[in-house]
Amino acid sequence: MTQGAEAPTRDGDASRSVRHSVRAHTLWIGVVATAASAAVFLVHQLLAWPPHEDETLALFIGRDSLGGVVAHVTRDRGGAPLHFLLAWAVTRLDLGLGGLRMVSALFALSSLPLVTLLAVRLAGRRAALIATVLVAASWLFLFHGFFGRMYSVFLFLSLASFLALLHALAKGGRTWVPWGAASLLCVAAHPYGALVLASQGVYVLLARRDRLRGASSAFATVLVLGIPFWLTDLVLAGRFDVGVGAAGGGEKLGGPQAVAIYLWRTAGDFSAGWWPVLLVVLLLVGLGLASVGRDARLLCLSVVAVPATAFLVARLGSSTSPETRHLIFVLPFFATLAGAGITRATRRVPVLAVLLVAGLLVAEVGWAWHRTPALFEWEPAARRAARAQAESYLASTSRPDDLLFGYDPLYIGAWERNDAFPRTVVPRADGRLALRRLERQPAPLGHGVWILDASDESNPRPRFEIEQADPGPVGVFVTRAFGPFLVIRTTKPVVTPSRYLALAARAMLLGRSLGIVDADVNLQTVERAERLQRARS
Repeated sequence: MTQGAEAPTRDGDASRSVRHSVRAHTLWIGVVATAASAAVFLVHQLLAWPPHEDETLALFIGRDSLGGVVAHVTRDRGGAPLHFLLAWAVTRLDLGLGGLRMVSALFALSSLPLVTLLAVRLAGRRAALIATVLVAASWLFLFHGFFGRMYSVFLFLSLASFLALLHALAKGGRTWVPWGAASLLCVAAHPYGALVLASQGVYVLLARRDRLRGASSAFATVLVLGIPFWLTDLVLAGRFDVGVGAAGGGEKLGGPQAVAIYLWRTAGDFSAGWWPVLLVVLLLVGLGLASVGRDARLLCLSVVAVPATAFLVARLGSSTSPETRHLIFVLPFFATLAGAGITRATRRVPVLAVLLVAGLLVAEVGWAWHRTPALFEWEPAARRAARAQAESYLASTSRPDDLLFGYDPLYIGAWERNDAFPRTVVPRADGRLALRRLERQPAPLGHGVWILDASDESNPRPRFEIEQADPGPVGVFVTRAFGPFLVIRTTKPVVTPSRYLALAARAMLLGRSLGIVDADVNLQTVERAERLQRARS
């Protein structure tokens, strides 16, 4: 009788222990489930979106030697050296586009637990779980979670830097070393890492002047050790006429109204851009801002105010207007405040929090589908088949000394089919760099190759068929149409930079006549390179 009574007791104790363990670990169980769901989506959809020019650029630069990659970034292009070093590693391992996108996915997924840790410190466990879920379902996370650029790496390293900062402010001493390392990697990942560093400095001045002595030494060390990155940023700024105040070569973003519109749109990509939903989210963010503690509030405000101020005073070139992705480091703070607002608004009826988060998830996924349909629907079959045919044609007809114009995505597939595919790409958005690239090639120059894409979404009338046309004169070019793609190749080597530029202008004029919007931008590049060449002669 006694033994029979003991068994149910032991079973009951075990059951209570399990329930207690689940309640104690609810946060991390939820985070793991969220990360697993995001991982399934990102891996399954890894190649849904067609290859992009920026991914081609990274992979083709990565084909160079390690020294060549470093020289290219520090001397010619500027920008984010860490991204190109990762692309170099991908090419050395022969992982191609899928490998480059998997790097983005891994950094994005690794960011989710860091979002949780940051949000726990700022707003508590319930808000942290909500924030992690909202980040994982946002368009910005899903898109840049597979896009082979530097933004998921930037997100991960900015989060690491903020967490290291909070730890260093709490502990002091040698804990500033991990913060310094994370901050240097952050500025190596993206030029806007400077805004991360500046927002942290403003926060320390506003909220933690008691740690000012240790922080000053640490910040000064990062500024000195980061000189190579500041120099690469100057190279990038010089290419696109970016500056500050009257010294800048470009134009201001447009004043407070333009900055406010930009921030509104960015908040939409953080959540859902339909104004009724976004208005609700912003109200929740405002409630969350009022709910968190003073230090958390000052940190969140610093993270938003510093880039907003920078956009108000900076002068930007025509091709450098900030996009949503540039503020990806703000996303965790935005989601944290939204989570804090939801927690505060539903504290008396917790089930409403579940319903509200579920509604926001549906809206976020809907917005992501609206923003980038191919992320969910895959590339149309007709375009995919035409792309494969064009890639095969390029792989079979190209020679190692060909001059490719622009980092067209077709080049990735052609390279995968032919290891000897040309390496020399003439940039299409920078006339000075285009001329420099031509002048550095050994003479005589090889054949010129250009791609026109009628299906590009920037065209006024995207279509899946392009006319079989020739830039002329007769016998100078050979052209082949594959669905929306027109491949243009010179019949003979161009021999000299001036001859190449003249033929490139003809190819772009043909593109303009066929309604290809990029042809206008490309023609401006060619004309600027021609003017620079004439000025030197």
